Amino acid sequence: MKQGSSNRKVNEQAREVVASILLFDISDPRLHLVTVTGCEVSYDRSACNVFYTTEPERYDEVERAFASARGRIRSLMAKKLSWRVAPELRFHLDRSVDEAESIAYALDRDRARNMGAYEDEPAEAPASDTPDEGEAPADAADEARGVEA
Repeated sequence: MKQGSSNRKVNEQAREVVASILLFDISDPRLHLVTVTGCEVSYDRSACNVFYTTEPERYDEVERAFASARGRIRSLMAKKLSWRVAPELRFHLDRSVDEAESIAYALDRDRARNMGAYEDEPAEAPASDTPDEGEAPADAADEARGVEA
């Protein structure tokens, strides 16, 4: 969906307010170390989808914490914003961070495997002191020109 500049500003304003509320106003320890990655506010500002991320082992715990703190967050949000209505909050886990980490891990693993394949190949043969066929030895050529070593 295409966003206009005013809608983008509203989304960013909502994200900043929700993140600030989680950081300073909510004392639930289950909501510590939760990052608000984005918000999508409806055009009439009656609903707000809040996207968050946290450690994978805490997904269920944080979801329950948001369910219990939804009303308090909405109330605090209404006080901090000068909107006509307080939007209904819907919290969604943002898995894009997890997907990015798994892609980065796969790329690193593939890169390491490929580097190991290159290391297994024999290096170039060292330059030998024997001249190629048809070439005179370097010191013999020097002697022919009268160059001293």
